[in-house]
Amino acid sequence: MAYYGKCIETVTKHLDRFQPEKDIPEQFLEAAATSLQTLSPQKQAFIMEILSGCLEYRKLLTIVVDAFYVRDGRLCPWADYSLFEVICYLAAFQLEELGFQLFCDIVQSQPVHKVCKFLGFLFNPLNLGSWIKDEWSLVYETSHVKENWIDPLMRWQPEIQELIDKLQGELTSQLSPPKSRTKVTEPKEFSLTTPRPRAIPVPEPVPRVAKTRPVPRSTYQPPKEQRLLEMTKRYNRWKAEELLLRANIEELRCAVPRSRGESQLQDSKKKPWLRLPPRILKAQKLTFYTPNDKAPVKLNTAAILREGALYQRQVEKELQRVDRLVDGAGDFSEFLEWQRRMQARDREEQLAAGAVRRLRGKLSHEAAVLARQQLACEKRRAAELKKEETAELMQQCAERRLQEEKSMKELVEQVMETQKNVKAAQTELRKGRRRIAQKVTEENRELLQRSAEAAKEEQRRRCDLVSQLRALESQPTRRGKLVDLTQIPGHGLEGEMSVVELRERLALLKETRRRQEEERRDQIIQGKRAKSQELRDAVEQVALCRAAMGRRAALRWEEKKARWAAAGAPSQDERVLELQRRIQKAAERRARAAPGHVPAPRAVSPKQRAQLEAQRRLELERSRERWLRAQQPGCGPARRLGAA
Repeated sequence: MAYYGKCIETVTKHLDRFQPEKDIPEQFLEAAATSLQTLSPQKQAFIMEILSGCLEYRKLLTIVVDAFYVRDGRLCPWADYSLFEVICYLAAFQLEELGFQLFCDIVQSQPVHKVCKFLGFLFNPLNLGSWIKDEWSLVYETSHVKENWIDPLMRWQPEIQELIDKLQGELTSQLSPPKSRTKVTEPKEFSLTTPRPRAIPVPEPVPRVAKTRPVPRSTYQPPKEQRLLEMTKRYNRWKAEELLLRANIEELRCAVPRSRGESQLQDSKKKPWLRLPPRILKAQKLTFYTPNDKAPVKLNTAAILREGALYQRQVEKELQRVDRLVDGAGDFSEFLEWQRRMQARDREEQLAAGAVRRLRGKLSHEAAVLARQQLACEKRRAAELKKEETAELMQQCAERRLQEEKSMKELVEQVMETQKNVKAAQTELRKGRRRIAQKVTEENRELLQRSAEAAKEEQRRRCDLVSQLRALESQPTRRGKLVDLTQIPGHGLEGEMSVVELRERLALLKETRRRQEEERRDQIIQGKRAKSQELRDAVEQVALCRAAMGRRAALRWEEKKARWAAAGAPSQDERVLELQRRIQKAAERRARAAPGHVPAPRAVSPKQRAQLEAQRRLELERSRERWLRAQQPGCGPARRLGAA
């Protein structure tokens, strides 16, 4: 058991290090094989077979283990996730090859309480027949899942249940506490002194409180100042809205041309009192204030002192500058001129460097264009060779088709010769059929006469029955009638049935409809998942495209800014002139290397096009069959553990 325990522990350690997003299963198995070279060959083969099987059926194992942690294994630590995957793989996919005894040894080498809980969850018939089968059917075909995995697990379920009961019995026998022979301590009651009864206190007299004054009414009324503030706020808001309306109406008024009459009209709109007639203005004796811009402004002491101090500082600065000049100090004009000349020279050097970079880029572009032209010429040559090969293949196909047509013509001639001998037999057969048809028509005529006579007799009988029924209806009858739901009415209709049978058929029809709705719902869910995945892929692709376009736009903008910055007078730098001469030479070489005329592709006949389409479809079908064979899951590797 220790041997299997160490093997299972090694497999769980490797599974814990496996990361599906980063690691590739083949490379991971190779790395694991290199790390296990120190072990024996038998032990190494056993570990690698289990590890490769767990990676191959990882999707199915993840479904079962995740459901176990959600339902029965809430208290189990997540560190045992890989252990449960290994146990699930051995029980579901390798129990037939390992054998029950070897599987029991492997299970007993692990923690008993964890393995018992997981095996009870896995081999539960309700789980196997319901959601485990449905979830595995989403990954593999339903028939394959049922025949190869679910049915063997259901057959092994009784023996696994016996193993679980045996392990749980051993676990409970180990955990039962030993019986102690010591005497149990019996508690005794304390002998406490009975307390004396407490005396009832004398109630204190209730003091009399003086009568309070009522609350004045002004407490529940808002103060007068608050009402005044609200009125002021409303008035100020009204004034602000009026000013805003006037500003919106008269905005950009200075930019609109207008005549004299329009200006007077706008002034009258702006000043509504100007629209009043003069006699009303004279009668009311209205006076308006006009501001005077020439009125003197009175300054305070601080403003006068501040202005005087400013003038004094200016005078002192001027005197200090004159003193420095008298003492022999230099002027900054020469330095400023030298600085201006140096900045101009630096600017010219920057412009020349930019022109050199730009011309070098043009030179590299010309070289790239030449290389592209050479590549296009090579591609054209390869295309011409390919076209010649396809023409030869088409010629061979045409010759093969002619041979097939000749063989078909010979076959048609043979069939025509055989048909000539058949015509005589067909004429005799037609004559025999005509005689049989005449006999059948005569028999049908006799049958029609008999049926007409039978119909008359039936009509006469029905008339008699109707007269009898009317006579019975005229007699008084009982209203009550016993109804038997299991009895057929007997009206002579086609498909007649009793009420009970009708209800049973309706119940069966409802059940079939419900089953069809569930299947349709499952199909819709799968379709939504696929669409959502497509949609997620489409969104990732669009984000990548947008990022690339943004980078390209940024590069174009940087290049445009560089071109604008470098725009100006043409530079006379030697490097720039040399690069310009090299670019002109490259352009002349490209013009000489450019082909004058590109030959048009040869026309293909409809028969040749149909043959090419048939060949392409055949290749697509073969590639699809190879892909399907590669996607089918293979059988698990055989476990050879003999002497282990």
